[in-house]
Amino acid sequence: MADPTAKPPTYIHLRPGKDPPTLAPQPYRIVIVAESSVSDDWREDIAEWIWQIGSRYVVAWGQSCEVWHDSVDFANLAAFDFGDVPDKDSIMTTWHSGEPLSEVFWFAGFCAYHPDVQLGDTILLHIAEEGREGPLLEAYSLAQISD
Repeated sequence: MADPTAKPPTYIHLRPGKDPPTLAPQPYRIVIVAESSVSDDWREDIAEWIWQIGSRYVVAWGQSCEVWHDSVDFANLAAFDFGDVPDKDSIMTTWHSGEPLSEVFWFAGFCAYHPDVQLGDTILLHIAEEGREGPLLEAYSLAQISD
């Protein structure tokens, strides 16, 4: 169930190829909204950044969402030299191809929890040429309303 006291997500717009912002590490929940094609190298760099900032749940939607999912999993495994990943350091990942974004936002708010870590802030990571902060934040908020 979504936490009614949770603060709204943070919106981060990243144009393909650009550097991500510096964030204080915490166990973020990240929803990747991939609306642009990106290079494999840049996607891998962003997946590494996702690991470095402490993310512990990543929901991927949009273009190549399966590849985004795999890139984050790969970065998580690479951080432990492809050995055992401690439960508290494991990044939970899901991809949602062919689903409406509203359902993905609902999933992020109601189902995206880590079994070993209390997740912190939610980030909407929008990969696109042009930003859509207002509409995406509004869509996320509407998806958190339960009947």
